[in-house]
Amino acid sequence: MSLPARAENVAVVRHAIAGLAERIGMDEAAIADLKTVVTEACMNVVVHAYPEGEVGLLKVEAVPDLGGLTVSVRDFGGGISPRPGVDRPSLRIGLALIAALSSSFEIRGGTERGTEIRMHLPLRSRPTSDDGAPPGPESPPVPEATELQVGSPELLGPVLSRALTALAARHEITVDRISDAMLLADAISAAAPAGFEDGQVKLSIVDRPEGVELKVGPMASDAAVGLRDSLALPDLGGSLETLADEVRTEADGDGEYLVLGIAATAS
Repeated sequence: MSLPARAENVAVVRHAIAGLAERIGMDEAAIADLKTVVTEACMNVVVHAYPEGEVGLLKVEAVPDLGGLTVSVRDFGGGISPRPGVDRPSLRIGLALIAALSSSFEIRGGTERGTEIRMHLPLRSRPTSDDGAPPGPESPPVPEATELQVGSPELLGPVLSRALTALAARHEITVDRISDAMLLADAISAAAPAGFEDGQVKLSIVDRPEGVELKVGPMASDAAVGLRDSLALPDLGGSLETLADEVRTEADGDGEYLVLGIAATAS
């Protein structure tokens, strides 16, 4: 459907989409959700997409599939930019409602490129709990550590250095020790990619009361030892290992790890 982005046309879109939904077998509760999200998306176009007083294009596409209906609502205005002083809930509230009622949704576009909201509604409404609320999504486990995976070796240095020092700064660690952590991060960033066959460097930073622990891996066999050896400074007869309070290698079923600890200052 292509039509002028006027408030009175939103009902036209809503009823047309509902007719399609009925024809493909969507149940009543799912159709009610569909009408709500389509109304919100279209009203966002009417209220926010074009300058006040200008009537732009509202384009709506609906594609049935075996699992439900995918609806795209598009404008050709200036992008998402809620207009101040409009007597209507903000665009953010509309998007929150769309997200709550859709099985999935995405937003595409940008400044002066218009905006497209794409939503998928299942044929059957979601089951509800005894209190009438839909069950929440299953949450993934929360890791103890800050986990990073960086694919480009030239990006690893600034990413690791900033993340490590930000965590270290939470403790009573001196500026000198934070500088040491940055030097260690730079040295590891330079040598670590060689220990990962696919170039995707995997590491974690654990923030504990006693300090910060950096764990690089899992890596291929002998790679952790090689990474530790790379910290050596043969010309100076020493090693950057001395900048850490603890350095060790360990292994499990997934591979090898290099572990470095930076202790908090004793109180």
